Amino acid sequence: MFVLDSNTISYYFRNEPCVVQELQAISPNHIAVPAIVVYELKYGLLRLPPEVCKPRMHALEKFLRFMTILPFDESAAGYAARVRSELEQQGTPIGTHDILIAATTLAVQGTLVTRNVREFSRVNGLSWVNWHNDKSV
Repeated sequence: MFVLDSNTISYYFRNEPCVVQELQAISPNHIAVPAIVVYELKYGLLRLPPEVCKPRMHALEKFLRFMTILPFDESAAGYAARVRSELEQQGTPIGTHDILIAATTLAVQGTLVTRNVREFSRVNGLSWVNWHNDKSV
């Protein structure tokens, strides 16, 4: 299962060819979005003026209708605690939202699709892929 990070969905809506091609090549039943990503995207849209927010929110909701939304549940909470503890002990912490996204992905044994390789590559056991043009990030 491919688990989409916020930046991947944002780049899809910006029509980045690599992201669009990869996403359209995968059956929607093999794609999931963590609830925390839905939060990040909706919060970002709600900060825009209403005339900009409304059509973008509609497009996002239409897009998400075909995806599995992954809850942050007890299993994910256990992974999040482990990830945060390990990264803090190593002196290489990542952001709180990124911990929750990584933990949700680990809980379903998915592959995170993200451009944020710098943060997520620190998470032990996390499978990730970068579909963006700048593969070196």
